[in-house]
Amino acid sequence: QVRLVESGGGLVQPGGSLRLSCVGSGFPEDYYYYALGWFRQAPGKEREAVSCISSNEDSIYYRDSVKGRFTISRDNSKKTVYLQMNSLEPEDTAVYFCVADRGFWISDRYDPDYWGQGTQVTVSA
Repeated sequence: QVRLVESGGGLVQPGGSLRLSCVGSGFPEDYYYYALGWFRQAPGKEREAVSCISSNEDSIYYRDSVKGRFTISRDNSKKTVYLQMNSLEPEDTAVYFCVADRGFWISDRYDPDYWGQGTQVTVSA
């Protein structure tokens, strides 16, 4: 059974930083083969694809609103994907979900095979 466990969310002031982590386990194939990434969903809003990193790290996607502020990375030896979030804005407030899939995605409508439970990020003064 695949498990994705997120950590690192919390309350931060505008302009602050957070680093999300997500540890994966139970994959039917080697962790290396999976694209990893993050979606988010704010109350009353549609979910958004925030970022994705391909299995071999040669492709990375960021939605326009986070480019230059967020950085995704992965450590296959630790089965972990990270999202470094800098210069946070109130509009970044949402539940952030770690996801994994054999395919690479750039669309909000993509539905990755595996999802974590989510971690709350709140940006507020």
